[in-house]
Amino acid sequence: MTVQDSGKVALITGASRGIGYGVAEALVARGDRVAITGRGEDALKEAVERLGSDRVIGIPGKAHDEAHQAAAVERTMEAFGRVDYLVNNAGTNPVFGPMAELDLNVARKVYETNVISALGFAQQTWKAWQRENGGAIVNIASIAGVSASPFIGAYGMSKAAMVNLTLQLAHEFAPVVRVNAIAPAVVKTKFAEALYEGREAEAAAAYPLGRLGVPEDIGGAAAFLTSAQSDWVTGQTLVVDGGIFLNAGVG
Repeated sequence: MTVQDSGKVALITGASRGIGYGVAEALVARGDRVAITGRGEDALKEAVERLGSDRVIGIPGKAHDEAHQAAAVERTMEAFGRVDYLVNNAGTNPVFGPMAELDLNVARKVYETNVISALGFAQQTWKAWQRENGGAIVNIASIAGVSASPFIGAYGMSKAAMVNLTLQLAHEFAPVVRVNAIAPAVVKTKFAEALYEGREAEAAAAYPLGRLGVPEDIGGAAAFLTSAQSDWVTGQTLVVDGGIFLNAGVG
């Protein structure tokens, strides 16, 4: 089935696989043209081919690199002439353990990649297109950013900052740009597999909906937050968690 071009353009960071790829799939399916970024050129090329290379481009680079942030927005503008939506998905979580033993240099790296890069992309997108033309930004946070999450504290700390960044940008970019966040629970991706590998059934049993998330779940949420159906929604963090928070008060 041929999908009609929506006339809209999205830039999605960290989208060669996992949640970012799921978001790209959802936006391509509704007719958006999409630019995706990623560190690995081969993986990025494969993702572009799977998504349909006639309306998708790949831009390799590291999210925390300011030159890459500027180049990604510039390349998107050159290819498509606009950038209506920014989805900040790129992130890292290289450490697992208690905060008392956290290497501070690792903490800085996590914060730089997960938070400062999102701000950098938002600044570039705002200046290049959104300030004059409007649009929407979606930041991929995490339930680790709105609750304590043992052993992934550095990641949770950065995602809490992402939630606050969403509030700040929503206030400053209004009324022309809406800024919201999505806070997923565990989604079945390579990035999160350490949290469920070898024990998926056990991990899924904790969720009232009986399963872990999949990238398509987050793609659907991002599609909503970048659609006309959410035109009166800004500064919000949408928790997409299979109901896991329902168990928070159960003793």
